[in-house]
Amino acid sequence: MTDPATRSIAAMRRAQNELAALVGTLTAEDLITPSPCTEWSVADVLSHLGSTAENNRRTLLVGKADMAANQAVWDRWNAMTPGDKATNSVRSGEKLVQAFESQDEEARQHHKIDLGFLPMPVDIAFCADLRLSEMALHRWDVEVPFEPLATVSDYLVPIVLDRLPLFAGFFAKPIGRVVRIGISTSAPEREYVLDLTTDGGSLGEGASNDVDATASLSAEALLRLTSGRLDPGHTPAGVKVAGKVNLDDLRTVFPGY
Repeated sequence: MTDPATRSIAAMRRAQNELAALVGTLTAEDLITPSPCTEWSVADVLSHLGSTAENNRRTLLVGKADMAANQAVWDRWNAMTPGDKATNSVRSGEKLVQAFESQDEEARQHHKIDLGFLPMPVDIAFCADLRLSEMALHRWDVEVPFEPLATVSDYLVPIVLDRLPLFAGFFAKPIGRVVRIGISTSAPEREYVLDLTTDGGSLGEGASNDVDATASLSAEALLRLTSGRLDPGHTPAGVKVAGKVNLDDLRTVFPGY
């Protein structure tokens, strides 16, 4: 049985190769096209992926994040031309994948890394999954201006979904009501409960009969909903919300990042 780190690193290699191929098709005009990310062009999204890859690679190899050094990296990437952002993003992403691939079995199972924003160090599988989440959603940001029916890659959905409950609470914003929502997904089939409070919200795995509303949607759509990417123009058929909240309420809960 493949260990989680090896599974995620293999998925990262595939995602990196696919992103590189996509970037290779983009024209100079494409790169300055607005993306779904507020005030970011397609090139800016690629810059974010590239600068994050550079910072992540340093963190992976050192074992500890250097938050002060991150800002200098971001400033350098922000100063690049759109074309350089795209080209260097692919190169930086490739270096990060190679750094993950170079980790031996012992490191993949036991090495711990201090990311600087979590209460305790995490393993390589967790770090790889965070990168895959960024790649999955930002690949969509790059692709959807030119392909309105684009979706998050199906092989990445289960991996990103596994980490969603941990972070959904950070994304959730209060809507002035205390509501419990039962969520069911397809492809893969999962059950969650979203508890909204006056302060925000939390997402837990499992079903509950004690809910005020229900939502039924694909797992891919749930990932985009919780990241602010399920606007009316990019909502697939079959999304159903019933009870004391509606889909617009949920979009308000998750405005994006």
